Amino acid sequence: MAGELTVIAELSIPPENRGKFLEMCAYDSKHSNADELDCHSFDVMTSNEDPNLIVLVETYRDQAAFDVHLKTPHFQKFAEAVKTLGAKENNVRFFTRTAP
Repeated sequence: MAGELTVIAELSIPPENRGKFLEMCAYDSKHSNADELDCHSFDVMTSNEDPNLIVLVETYRDQAAFDVHLKTPHFQKFAEAVKTLGAKENNVRFFTRTAP
C-alpha cells in the first residue's frame, strides 16, 4: 500500500535484562497487531551477530496511525520497560512505501 509508514527501531539491551525486554517487545507487538486497526505489522527481530541487539519492524497505515500507537496503553508500558530495563535506542528510522 503506497504511503504506508515503516518504522525500524534498533535497540540494545543489557544481557541480564534481555529476556524481560523481549517479553515486553512481544507484548507490545501482540497488542499493536491485535488492537490497532491501522497497524499492519509489528515484528520483533534479534540479531544473529549480537544477541543483545533487538530490532522492531513496524508498519502503519500512515504517520497518523503511528502517532496513535504512541498513545496506547501497551506502548506506554513498553516505553516504561525501555527506561527501567536499560534499553538504548541505537537508531530509529522512518520509511514511506513508494511502490508497489
